Amino acid sequence: MFGTSEVLPISRFLREGLRFRSMLEAIEGFILAGGNSRRMGTDKSQLILNGQSFVERLARELSAVTSSIKVVGSDLSGEALKQQFNLQTAPDVYPQWGALGGLHAALAACTETWALIVACDLPFITSDLFTRLASFRENNEAVAPIQKDTIPQPLCSLYRVDPCLRIAEQLIKSGERKPLALLQSVRTRWVSFGELTDLEGADNFFDNINTPEDFARVSRKGPNADDVAMG
Repeated sequence: MFGTSEVLPISRFLREGLRFRSMLEAIEGFILAGGNSRRMGTDKSQLILNGQSFVERLARELSAVTSSIKVVGSDLSGEALKQQFNLQTAPDVYPQWGALGGLHAALAACTETWALIVACDLPFITSDLFTRLASFRENNEAVAPIQKDTIPQPLCSLYRVDPCLRIAEQLIKSGERKPLALLQSVRTRWVSFGELTDLEGADNFFDNINTPEDFARVSRKGPNADDVAMG
């Protein structure tokens, strides 16, 4: 369910652009790889599942629908990310400000109209989901999915940069740390889970991998259990 039949270099995806690039050229992708990973005990972004790190998996999916991809808050150096995955980095503007700080950093580094931002611990998200969310952008300032458990997911969402960066700055200066506050402060198109269920793998899109137990559980589900490692 979670594997891929063919592993191709990210650089090839970025060069070829794939089928949705022209339609979504105003989107830049960001992977949030910051945080202390206290519950996991190791850098979540570098966990290996079916031969790919979480960052690499997400970059492959993002590369189908975005003009470029940057990583926010990774422990890896910018040179390491460039050499390993052909990815750029985006610096934190407000270090240690949690997920809202990560969103702000992505928005501040975005050079396109829209930022598609996803957390590195959501490794089962696909380009089909990104494309579906992007289809709801018109006349909105953000697009955010609702999980099956009815909880909004701000860390797999699209943000129109100009209004969202301004609001994110205001929220941080007011002391706010919750990323959901940003979505609640702009014109957001909430995408119900029912609008996503026809997509392959939908039940696993928002499977958040935070602990060694989480990782062990999804590792057992994968088709190549021997190809899983803790980085």
